[in-house]
Order: sequence, then structure tokens, then C-alpha cells
Amino acid sequence: MSVQTFDVVVIGAGPVGENAAARAVRGGLTAALVEKERFGGECSYWACIPSKALLRPGNALAAAKRLPGVPVGDALDAEAVFARRDWFTSKGDDTGQFDWARGAGIEAIRGEAKITGVKEVTVGERVLVARHAVIVCTGSVPVTPPIPGLDEIPVWGSREATSASEVPRRLAVLGGGVVGVEMAQAWARLGAKVDLILTGARPLPRLPEFAGNAVADGLRADGVTVHTGSGLERASLVDGAAKLELRGGVELTADKLLVATGRRPATENLGVESIGLTPGKPLTVDDAGRVSEVDGGWLFAAGDVTGRAPVTHQGKYAARAAGDAVAALARGESVKPEPWSAYAATADHHAVPQVIFTDPEVASVGLTAAREGKPDRVVEIDIAVAGSSLHADNFTGKASMVVDTERDVLLGVTFAGQDVAELLHAATIAIVGEVPLHRLWHAVPAFPTMSEVWLRLLEEYGL
Repeated sequence: MSVQTFDVVVIGAGPVGENAAARAVRGGLTAALVEKERFGGECSYWACIPSKALLRPGNALAAAKRLPGVPVGDALDAEAVFARRDWFTSKGDDTGQFDWARGAGIEAIRGEAKITGVKEVTVGERVLVARHAVIVCTGSVPVTPPIPGLDEIPVWGSREATSASEVPRRLAVLGGGVVGVEMAQAWARLGAKVDLILTGARPLPRLPEFAGNAVADGLRADGVTVHTGSGLERASLVDGAAKLELRGGVELTADKLLVATGRRPATENLGVESIGLTPGKPLTVDDAGRVSEVDGGWLFAAGDVTGRAPVTHQGKYAARAAGDAVAALARGESVKPEPWSAYAATADHHAVPQVIFTDPEVASVGLTAAREGKPDRVVEIDIAVAGSSLHADNFTGKASMVVDTERDVLLGVTFAGQDVAELLHAATIAIVGEVPLHRLWHAVPAFPTMSEVWLRLLEEYGL
């Protein structure tokens, strides 16, 4: 066994791990970055990037059809869509990401990492010793429900759904979360006959009702059959295809079943039991990223593995705070994760932005409903301004905001409609900055843009 010593050892070289290692190096430390699959991680090759590459052409075609005078066809060129996606993912070649790490002064190491002791990580025949900290950024893995017969049929996980280069004739999708609705629409627009299986009354149940209903309507407009109040009870293989028996006696036949029923923190096979933690459980951290159950303050974590704010951009944000905190501690400085300070991922508790890139889009940040027993008020209006009318004929959309009426500040905002994602950052800034509504009134939206919806929301509130 060879032994190498670094100031920091980061496990997991997705966007979160890259940020943690880069911030540590920027703070004057040496860092090793270990990855067992591809440098760049889930987001770069199987999640955020390829899924949006599959969705964007269909969204653009639908948008063009909503305007007169724009000559467009009726169908996508699937091969061209796949080729563009493959360009963005480098066809799975992570050389560029690996070389980026090395160019940033990070020691890039391929292999499976296991924590084998205090400040010790073993990768094959190499033992990596951290002078100051180990930062775990291993992300999350899919959850597969215990459905009889599921292991007998042709199943896609999210990775297969974003990397496939052949359109299935019949695709069933189990799950109405982000992956389920995005992939249902992407593959429907590429030519598949899609059935979406939901246990509840609408997709995206954690968001306001109008958002889930808008997405369901958009899916139906693309020919997706949405099975609400349903669920998959059993599956079997019949003549090479999946026979699916839904709750209520409905039966479907599909060439592929996409299982999109959630994810869990990836802490199995990581060696956490060697330091008294439970494999499969999230790593609970404070706002600086320190794992609270480990003595000595040497173990940090960021991203999905913590169970906090499981979206890529928020994981990168937490990684920046953790990397900076480790560097400060190494300099002998005191690190107290005071709210909104450089060493605290405070926004995880208040302002986590998320976009669902369906058509219509859904963009949300902060609270989506009033807090029980608190002096909150919810304002909900149609997006009906000059900018939206010019943007698309018969534009339909809604916006809502949650207001703390005692402090006169925004707590949350949700938009649903074509291309509303670009409205989201203004909402995020208003929430993080705790901009009083009477001051927000003076942020005059440009005419004629969809941002005029802000004026309408404030007027509806009474300003």
C-alpha cells in the first residue's frame, strides 16, 4: 500500500466535488479528488445536461408553432437531437473534466474510495491521508420500489432514459416527480407513445396545485396518457414486452418502463461504518458542511449525500461554503456558520430555486404555501401581460407569491408557463435579500416583458 498525504481529500468528482476541491485549492490547500465513475458526475452525463438537451428541441418546436409566420415541421429529427445531446455529454468521455481538475491544481484520482479511518481514505492500493478534512460529495442513487415482477421486465432508470439513442414505441413512466414528467414529455415529443403512472391526483405534488395541473395539461397535449390516482401493482414479461397491472384494474403494455420514484443519499459502500455512521443514511451536516455525528470536525459533506436541497446548483453552493470553511480552519481561523456568512449554506433553508423544464415550465423558489399559524398571505394570478401575449399566442400561465405580512417580505414564488425559468432569479434575489415589498415596488419591470407579472403580483397584494 502506498500512502499519500493531502490537506483535503474529496470523494466524488461531480459538480459538487469539483467545487469543494477547487475552493480548497483556491484557499491555499492541496486536494485530491477521487471518482469511481466519470469525472463530471451524474449531472454532466446522465442527469441535468442530457435531459435538458433532450427537452430543448421539443420545447423550441412547440414555441415556434405558437407564433404565426414561422415555418416549422411537425416532428423532431430524433437522430439530430441525440447527436446534440451526445456532443454535450462528450459521448461519456470524461477526459475534459479530468484534465480540468488537473489544470486547477487538483490531484485527480480514478477509483472507488472508502473511508477506512479518521482522515483516511483508501482507493485500491493507495491510502490517502488528509491533514485537515475529508469532504464527501457522492451524490444520490435511484430508489427502486418493491413491486412484484419489476426485475423481470425491460426497465429504464434515469440514466437509461437520458442516454438512450433509440425511441421506444411504447414507454411507461412510473413516478410524477421531476424526472418522470421531464422524460415523459421528452420521449413523447421524440415519437414514443407514453403512459405516465401517478399515485396522486397530479404530478409534482410538492408544488402548488396549479403547477402540477399545468404540467399534466401540457403532457396530455403531447399525447401522454396520464393515469392519476393509480400506481403499479405488479409487472410481468409477455412476448418480450412489459405487462403492467395498475391499481384499479387497468393494464398496460410497454416496451420500456422508466422507474422514476426518487433517490436516496449515496452512502453505501463508502466505509462510513468504520467511523460509526450507518450506510444508506444521509450525512447530517451543519451549514458549513461539517458532519455533526463525527467527532473532531474533520469530516465534511455537500450535495445530495446530505439530504439537503437535492439539486445540483444548491450542492455546488454548499460545496463552496464547505471548501472555504476547510481552508479557513486550516489557516487557524474560527469558522462559525453564521446565517448568510461566507461559511454557511443558509439559502438551503430559505431559497432553493428549482426549474422543471417541461412545456409549460415550472420555476419555484422558497415556500410554495403559507406557514400554518404564521401571518402569511398567498397571492395567485394569471400571467397575462403584454410580454406574455407577445411571447406566444394564447399564452397561459400562473404566478403565485407567499408573503410574510409582518415583515413585508417574500418567502416564496412559483411560476408556471412557457419560458418562465428566466423569471426565477429575480425571485431568488428578492427572497435572499429580504427586499421589502414597498421597495420591490420600485424595481420597475421593462416593457413589454413577462417580468411585468411582478407589477401585477404587487398590485394584487395591494401596493
